Amino acid sequence: MELAVTLKSQTIQNKVREVGINENNWYPVAWANTLKPGEVIPVTIWQKSIAVYRDNHGQVHALENACPHKGIELHLGEIQGDRIVCPYHGWEFDGDGQCVNIPYFPKEQKLPCAQARSYPAEDRYSVIWVFPGDPTLATERQIPDVPEYADPNCLMIPITGVFRAHFSICNENTMDVFHGFLHKNLQGWFDPILLKLQDGDDFVKADYRVSYQGILTRFLGIDRDGSGVTTRTVSIHYQYPHYHSTMEGVSSLYLMRLPVGPNETRSFSLLFLPKIRLPKWLLRTIKPVMVPLVRRFLFMRFLEQDVGMMESEQRTYRANPNRRYVEVNPAIIALQRIIVRQYETFVQQSSQSPFHSQQSSHTSAPIAGLATSVSTERG
Repeated sequence: MELAVTLKSQTIQNKVREVGINENNWYPVAWANTLKPGEVIPVTIWQKSIAVYRDNHGQVHALENACPHKGIELHLGEIQGDRIVCPYHGWEFDGDGQCVNIPYFPKEQKLPCAQARSYPAEDRYSVIWVFPGDPTLATERQIPDVPEYADPNCLMIPITGVFRAHFSICNENTMDVFHGFLHKNLQGWFDPILLKLQDGDDFVKADYRVSYQGILTRFLGIDRDGSGVTTRTVSIHYQYPHYHSTMEGVSSLYLMRLPVGPNETRSFSLLFLPKIRLPKWLLRTIKPVMVPLVRRFLFMRFLEQDVGMMESEQRTYRANPNRRYVEVNPAIIALQRIIVRQYETFVQQSSQSPFHSQQSSHTSAPIAGLATSVSTERG
């Protein structure tokens, strides 16, 4: 649905900072190259601890990070073949979480009914994904499509973000193009204008016109007339719970969000630059050196400034959750509405499904009426 793009003062309802996630989606948990065959790591998806391991055949598995015998964290164990072995008593569990061997049991003795909950897991686009919700919905909810991943002409830059802030704060930062003032010393962007805004049950799309200057325009080769200034359309598409944004004809960014808990969020992003004017053989040769340099000395400088603002916002909110705030960007209000709606949907689904664990007390706070209380003017 088309929404009005007028910048208009609206009061934010702070309960958007308290909602949990809709678990019935795929979430990124690690870069694929950080998990070798025979290794196991602990990950957390919205306070849910999960042991993710790659068996000796290369297949990725995800189990609840608690042995059903004594509750020992399974990530402390070891991998044998396609099984994970608890470090305490040596109980072995397969990729479905079923206990398949107890070393001190006679071979003829029946094993107890002991099973760790398993989660659908995938290795795709250099990222390990886990589906923490109802596993019967895993095939319906798709991992975001990244068509540029297979394009050899694109320079792919993986970027990791770690934020001590609620995921709603992080999501608003990504949707908010009006904060270019923050990056003025980096010669970032200026004069943003919201051109178009749409939303639905699980998405928000916003188009901005933005001007760029300085080092960013020179590196990306978008200085058309030699003045050092260029104007482009930036399109931001939030498809709960992840982002895809593009700069007109220049870049494509896939930002995959991992809400860890009420005070921590992570992101796994893939930035594609299709306009690198180098021969393919040379690009392949210098990529191992060029990617970390571009990431660290260009893009991470912007991200680090954003991190400071997001974490400041979180600290202020936690110090006084009753403080009232005013927002003027209708894209932010639309985004908040989606975040709340998706959580409400999950709460309703989980009450009817045996697969969802009971929500923690802080995420079960009353949120009735919040979706309408952050409504924005519609065009």
